Amino acid sequence: MMSCGIHDGTFHADEVTAVALLVEAGLVDISKVIRTRDERLLSKCDFVCDVGGVYDPEKKRFDHHQADYKEGLSSAGMILKYLKNQKIFSHEYAEYLDRNLVHGVDLIDNGAYTAPVGICTFSNVISSFIPTSYEATKEELDKAFFEAVGFVRKFLLRTKERFIYISSCKQQVAKVMQENSRCLIFDEPIPWLESFFEMGGENHTAEFVIMPSGNHWKLRGIPPSYEERMKVRVPLPIDWAGLTNHDLANVSGIKGSIFCHKERFISIWETKEDAIKALELICGNYI
Repeated sequence: MMSCGIHDGTFHADEVTAVALLVEAGLVDISKVIRTRDERLLSKCDFVCDVGGVYDPEKKRFDHHQADYKEGLSSAGMILKYLKNQKIFSHEYAEYLDRNLVHGVDLIDNGAYTAPVGICTFSNVISSFIPTSYEATKEELDKAFFEAVGFVRKFLLRTKERFIYISSCKQQVAKVMQENSRCLIFDEPIPWLESFFEMGGENHTAEFVIMPSGNHWKLRGIPPSYEERMKVRVPLPIDWAGLTNHDLANVSGIKGSIFCHKERFISIWETKEDAIKALELICGNYI
């Protein structure tokens, strides 16, 4: 287990995430992380992140503040790239982490993206760990930093569990994609969206998904792409929008009606058969 040096003082999401990644990868002992700008102390560290003015993965130096660095990563992105290149993280897992966390941290830390007012980002959450007083002591800042690292480590653990679960369901998604052209029908609730688009979903003809939802069944529209996942290729009928229970049953003619979202991207039905009836009202023969 190696040591890691980062700068002291206030902190940002990138170096917090970089340290958390190294610890979770089993490369750095959290008790061997030191916060300093003393070059003499940094020279003794195995890893150095976000300080030192050097980007050299072979020497385990990961700073992005020097003028000659143009790649656009922050220390978080640099460490993730290192873990992928060293095959400590699989290519698939590293790409998943980048999509769901690190890319955003890089963009914000480098000033390439500013969230609109009212949008709280992961970087905002990490900045909330910084003591409110500008006169906070080094001890207070160090304590806050390690609390933030602990938070990110827990986040990474949950993210890894989610990645493993998604990966374990990928073959089920592939099988259903081959079976049906108009609607993907799953007999158990599984994560499907990311795997669907990873396996060419943008060019797949499916427009809807049916799967269990708690004690009921859902019929939802499929987005045109992963980037536009808040949209759907085909919306549910406009006269279903926002209706529930008897009102939805009266309009649809389906007794097992429960709910249709006002934005017409998802609806909930009592049984699988009810969901299929709803689909057939929209599409006719769904196969």
